Amino acid sequence: MIKVVLADDEAIVRVGVRAVLAAAEDVEIVAEADNGRSAVDLVLRHRPDVAVLDIRMPGLTGLDAAAEIKRAGGGTATLILTTFAEDSYITRALGEGASGFVLKTGDPHELIAGVRAVAAGAAYLSPLVARRVVDHLSGGGPRLRAAERVAVLTEREREVLGLVGAGLSNGEIAKRIHVVEGTVKVYVSAILKRLDLRNRVQAAIVAYEAGLIPRDV
Repeated sequence: MIKVVLADDEAIVRVGVRAVLAAAEDVEIVAEADNGRSAVDLVLRHRPDVAVLDIRMPGLTGLDAAAEIKRAGGGTATLILTTFAEDSYITRALGEGASGFVLKTGDPHELIAGVRAVAAGAAYLSPLVARRVVDHLSGGGPRLRAAERVAVLTEREREVLGLVGAGLSNGEIAKRIHVVEGTVKVYVSAILKRLDLRNRVQAAIVAYEAGLIPRDV
């Protein structure tokens, strides 16, 4: 069972998220908060697998709360709820503690998929969020030459990068490409180092930009 702490300062949003996650038999909301500070306190108390955090909350923003949760240790992954108007928040968070981003107005299945992905140690970006972030990073000017950037990777590393971008965990990638999980960890570490990336969320952005996401995932 994936245990979740949910934080959003709008009660109606919490009701909606609660209803969506209730449809997943493997997800349980163990506590709810209406501000970022309470969210951090509840995470430290309950040690859930995932904290689902609104990006804008009183006390602490979702990004600040995610950073505190990461610094506290304990292994709780953080999934940020965002809107189209908050692209700049997302780009600033790519190097912080957040493990993924989903749209409040997106497909409910994406929220469930995001919770499952980050709980398994993967990164998760709703497809529309990824597209918006890529557009924001390009600054309206020439697109990042991601295809050339990933050319330094081997064919297998590019395959792994695409699967990271699709939100698969190391274990899921291992099953898909028929290797042991330890080998996938080596691939991911090598990819992050060679592309000068700090985490799987940044890797997911590069995978989207380079068109490496497989369609059959």
